[in-house]
Amino acid sequence: MRAFDVLIIGSGLGGMTMALHLAESKKVGLVTKRMLREGGSGLAQGGIAAVLNDADSIEMHIRDTHIAGAGLCDTEATRFIVEHSRAAIDWLIDLGVPFTRDEGSETSYQGYHLTREGGHSHRRIIHAADATGAAVIDTLAIKVAAHPNITVLEEHVALDLITERENEQQPKRCWGAYVYDKQGDHVETILAPFTVLATGGAGKVYLYTTNPDISTGDGIAMGWRAGCRVENMEFIQFHPTCLYHPHAKSFLISEAVRGEGGLLRLPDGTRFMPKHDERAELAPRDVVARAIDFEMKKGGFDCVYLDISYKPDAFVKEHFPTIYQRCLELGIDITREPIPVVPAAHYTCGGVVTDLEGRTDIAQLFAVGEVACTGLHGANRLASNSLLECLVLGKAAAERILADTTGALPNIPEWDESQVDDADEEVVISHNWDELRRFMWDYVGIVRTNKRLERALNRIRLLQGEIHDYYSNFRVSNDLIELRNLVQTAELIVRSALARKESRGLHFSRDYPDLNSEAVSTILTPPA
Repeated sequence: MRAFDVLIIGSGLGGMTMALHLAESKKVGLVTKRMLREGGSGLAQGGIAAVLNDADSIEMHIRDTHIAGAGLCDTEATRFIVEHSRAAIDWLIDLGVPFTRDEGSETSYQGYHLTREGGHSHRRIIHAADATGAAVIDTLAIKVAAHPNITVLEEHVALDLITERENEQQPKRCWGAYVYDKQGDHVETILAPFTVLATGGAGKVYLYTTNPDISTGDGIAMGWRAGCRVENMEFIQFHPTCLYHPHAKSFLISEAVRGEGGLLRLPDGTRFMPKHDERAELAPRDVVARAIDFEMKKGGFDCVYLDISYKPDAFVKEHFPTIYQRCLELGIDITREPIPVVPAAHYTCGGVVTDLEGRTDIAQLFAVGEVACTGLHGANRLASNSLLECLVLGKAAAERILADTTGALPNIPEWDESQVDDADEEVVISHNWDELRRFMWDYVGIVRTNKRLERALNRIRLLQGEIHDYYSNFRVSNDLIELRNLVQTAELIVRSALARKESRGLHFSRDYPDLNSEAVSTILTPPA
């Protein structure tokens, strides 16, 4: 057994932020499925939204967030996160994150360039060219790896949370997690008075996604199995512009391309966004994704095109060096031709219910980042608010833990696999994985119907039966753990979608195309 003061599951921006805020006085164990710097946060291109100069205001950022969230954003959470945005950016600057400079502009901040993205009324996105996530994660990873109080456990995947309840009158408490060591091929028992879910989203539940392979809904599924409520799981954000190319795996074309003037065109060169929304290319992501989906289906197109080629070559290369280079490697010169794009699953707006200090329904269990639902994103996340949420809530959750005290660790049994065998046919896992992602894409995508959702739920329940039998009889593997979590997360998405009898934000139903007069969250409670 291992023991830490705090166990953090996930090494994205939320997990690293918490680790650094805690490590001055706590021994922290940081579990990551692959290597420290791999994850969704490092892939973020656009930047971080924050109110950073006098041309902008807290109220305008809050208003933009509420508009994008289609009336479902939590007012208290939105204000709290936006009001702490400048302090979060200053913390990153102090750590040495190399944001893009712009000394001469009135809309810059401390000499840093600010860009604009869809849904924002002002330039408020601080960024590091078009690879902001990588710049932030690289900077924090150096600090994390060097800190004597942080132990990084790479190639480890959490299996289930360890919980106990002394009696029915006492709350359920979390004391760590069972964690599968992929290299050692065994399950470890890791104990801690405080445990944090920072596992990211669930994009791999869909066939096409901008997410990395590790985004398999682990924290959402583990939290649900342990007894946490989940909220607004029907709101899966499809990023409008994922590169469409047979050799490009899930490569995102940043929102900032449209923010800096990129135009969406049909294959014949015709612009189409102005007829879908008065904000045209700068409309929120749900609007743009549905417009692209509509035009592709109407015209029978494999993709549409995002055109920034009319801008000067130097402008394109300076603002989007990563996108320029990656496209060039695939034979697309974005200074000369438009970029083929399609929508792809991008962000899980719902998740485990938390308060503004990251606390879940289970005592001593916290959740931060995409795995959590604070209420900030409502029915559709405003661009570049996600990294901001990781920073603000990561610090708030760390401060809550530092202020709390708990008793001694209880006696916890080791993981027992004495009654199971080695798996006989791994093809069962790969087949079920492929089937799940395909029918989720077909039945639970950008446009939904009750019939499609019910078909998906029936298929999910069949898969759950197969996976339960497999899990009960064979030793665990990384693929089995991820598949088990994906299927559980898929069920929560579909059940939440069936419960919403309207079209709002990212959830569009042909059976219920209208908007209800009252905005109400979808909250699912696990069986006792």
